[in-house]
Amino acid sequence: MARSAAQRSALIAGVEPLAGKAAALDRIVGAVRRHSAIAGVAAGVVALLGSRRLIDIATRLVTLYMLVRRR
Repeated sequence: MARSAAQRSALIAGVEPLAGKAAALDRIVGAVRRHSAIAGVAAGVVALLGSRRLIDIATRLVTLYMLVRRR
């Protein structure tokens, strides 16, 4: 009995980090399901612009935001 309880607690301790990651993934999937039109538009933008160009645009927008926020 004691060995079984120790094994059970070891398994639970090993699964804890995975449970947190699974919960985060579940929240993301839930948001995509609730806002499927927005997710479709975002996927279309990525397909049209390409990931490299999208990263360049996002970098410029973040820089502009930081400049505006300082004032």
